Amino acid sequence: MPDEPIRTLIVDGDTRLAEKQRSYVDQIPGFAVIGIVHSGAEALDFVSRGRPHLVLLDLLLPDTTGVEVCRTLRSRGAALDIIAVTSASDLATVRAALSYGVVQYLVKPLSAATLRDRLHRFATAHREMAATPPRHLSQGEVDRALAALRPPATPVADQPKGVSATTLDSVVAQLRAKTVPASAEDIAAAIGVSRATARRYLEHLAVHRLAIRSHRYGRCGRPGNLYRWQGA
Repeated sequence: MPDEPIRTLIVDGDTRLAEKQRSYVDQIPGFAVIGIVHSGAEALDFVSRGRPHLVLLDLLLPDTTGVEVCRTLRSRGAALDIIAVTSASDLATVRAALSYGVVQYLVKPLSAATLRDRLHRFATAHREMAATPPRHLSQGEVDRALAALRPPATPVADQPKGVSATTLDSVVAQLRAKTVPASAEDIAAAIGVSRATARRYLEHLAVHRLAIRSHRYGRCGRPGNLYRWQGA
């Protein structure tokens, strides 16, 4: 059914963070949180009964690792997708998670804007695949399906001192979601930073041609800048 919500299970050992994730997901149309559990054993049991479409999985659990949960789910043939939401960022863990089919890997702490952007991308890919009749796909169709899951690359190597990758991702997510050009004030209010900080990140994107800068004139003729996303 095309209008069926994406049934989502949250797995996190920290009850406070799990509820915070729920509050984020509840704000995103097209998703329904059907359960929250706090251990690997509970996750495996819930999946066998609740049949979620998507699992938001912490890889650091009190009774086992999230990677082991992924391995068990795959060995059981569970038809679901997994997005890692975790503070585990070592290369070995990332590689292991990806080898078991994790479709996205989000490093804590993350903002509501970052999670919203990734879930919007997941929903687009999920629904396009669900609407595609069973058949062999062309290379272009495969590439588009995979690209839909991936956020635009931000120029990490070119980040100046004092630019946080997490904050940059939040600014990018907000700017991409805007249907009209946004000001530094708009972005600052959305992600909870100062106007000066938002402006610095927006200028960074403009310099790297990921955002288009335009001028506006406010009261008393004072100029200000507006920004519009132009990245992928």
